[in-house]
Amino acid sequence: MKIAIPKETRADETRVAAVPETVKKFLKLGAEVTVQAGAGASASIPDAAFEDAGATIAKTYAATLKGADVVLKVLAPTEAEVKSLAKGQKLFAIMAPYGDPEIMQACADKGVDAFAMEFMPRISRAQSMDVLSSQSNLAGYKAVIEAANSYGKAMPQMMTAAGTVAPAKVFVMGVGVAGLQAIATARRLGAIVTATDVRPATEEQVASLGAKFIAVKNEEFEQAQTSGGYAKEMSDDYKRQQADLVAGHIAKQDIVITTALIPGRKAPELVSADMVASMKPGSVLVDLAIEQGGNVAGAKLGETVTTDNGVSIIGYPNMAGRLAADASALFARNHYNFLAQFFGEEGFAFDPEDELVKGIQLTGGGAVIHPNFAEKEAE
Repeated sequence: MKIAIPKETRADETRVAAVPETVKKFLKLGAEVTVQAGAGASASIPDAAFEDAGATIAKTYAATLKGADVVLKVLAPTEAEVKSLAKGQKLFAIMAPYGDPEIMQACADKGVDAFAMEFMPRISRAQSMDVLSSQSNLAGYKAVIEAANSYGKAMPQMMTAAGTVAPAKVFVMGVGVAGLQAIATARRLGAIVTATDVRPATEEQVASLGAKFIAVKNEEFEQAQTSGGYAKEMSDDYKRQQADLVAGHIAKQDIVITTALIPGRKAPELVSADMVASMKPGSVLVDLAIEQGGNVAGAKLGETVTTDNGVSIIGYPNMAGRLAADASALFARNHYNFLAQFFGEEGFAFDPEDELVKGIQLTGGGAVIHPNFAEKEAE
């Protein structure tokens, strides 16, 4: 079996879908691996490192894909890249079908079996394959580092002969994987940390990291988590109550990090323009949901906005990609951990009935087959 690793071409993408470590592992399983020249450059992995691991280096995207059974990417291919894919190839990437259904349909029309790695079921067996968790973990860490870099004061309390430096106050909104890592990182840097989330199960997690939990706790709050562990869309009434609670709290914060996402939906606005205006000059907000519309009013994709009252709003895309080497290594292991289970003594035997395969397969047999999308097409 041949595995192809093309170079990522989408804007702001620095990661690569395989690293020398996983190339070696695939080779031990009996696979061949071809990597496009320069694919790892942004992640500080030269072509020579892939060659030393046993991969073949191809000069072009088309040459990389030629004869491949499996194509591993970080992000979905562009419209132009789909044209070089061949019927029957299996493509694994973050496909983002809600935001880019045309690419999913193009893969179906081409006869490509496309798999959305971000749809990996959140069950114990799949933890090591979960690209959302691995990348969000790094994004949460980097968000705090970016905030600390922009914040004009120290993070921890410091006792000096000239006087005491007060610790920074950090507020994390959304306590998923990214939020938990943001809390842990801010705590390690010595900040006073508070956090909020609509899911009641997160209160204990926040407390375990030494932070204080803030939320409107009513009956709706107690039912605000899906069976898959995601946050539900809250009612307008709850949003108003939560906003009132948060508004007074945000005005006292030095750094706010927002991480709230709803699968398949525009990111909810958590921080209004009035809340931003209430913050002190020099305060910093980092919007980790910026690629899905953003949680912060006034945030702009790819920019740091400075408001009239001197507040910085950071809207960097692909925060995990700002740690390209580590992000690539984790993403590559997610790919490997998923595919390795289908290798046996007789080679690669992909099981379309496996619950993980069913959970992530978008297209097959020339059609969109994932239930979240196939049903809509049939309507």
